[in-house]
Amino acid sequence: MTTRLIRLVVGLAIYGAGEALIVRAGLGVDPWTVLAQGISLRTGWGIGWIVNLLGLAVMLAWIPLRQRPGVGTLANILLLGTSMQVVLDLVPDADGFPAQIFMLLGGIVLVAFATGLYISAGLGPGPRDGLMTGLHTRFGIPIWIARGSIELTVLGVGWLLGGTAGVGTVAFALLIGPLVHRALPLLARRPRVARRSVSADGTPATPSRA
Repeated sequence: MTTRLIRLVVGLAIYGAGEALIVRAGLGVDPWTVLAQGISLRTGWGIGWIVNLLGLAVMLAWIPLRQRPGVGTLANILLLGTSMQVVLDLVPDADGFPAQIFMLLGGIVLVAFATGLYISAGLGPGPRDGLMTGLHTRFGIPIWIARGSIELTVLGVGWLLGGTAGVGTVAFALLIGPLVHRALPLLARRPRVARRSVSADGTPATPSRA
């Protein structure tokens, strides 16, 4: 359990840092961050704090969907936006197009790595993922339609509020899936081999799970 919690916390912290780099690249952000950015421009609150509040609001939308939050859900609400805000406060905007590209791609890679890390902890979905799966379970809406509809909606609202949608948004959409696909098997938790891996008669001993 301790190892899983460490994976969760570290994964969410890295995820927030990656999102902050994408924001500082200034080339466009993922749909939910477009919404957070738009609300931030209207309220003057930090983008990271808006991310936390959006996570809480989305989790409340689980109630009619009969979804139950897990440790990972609550940690997502508390840590992701907080990490994002800390890095936003420390890292300035990218200076020049090469730096923008570097920060954008670096942020996307960090988000993909972090996604593999915190998903492998297996401690509950993030609030946005839970909304998608809840719509599927409760109403039979296909996952791809649920996800696409939600993300197009938040992207449109965020853009109308002044959030940044651009080449970075497209790059995130195209790259994040394949990168997470590669990250998940690399970061999957593997059974921890027992000290006595081979018994006296030469047969492998049963490994214990981490």
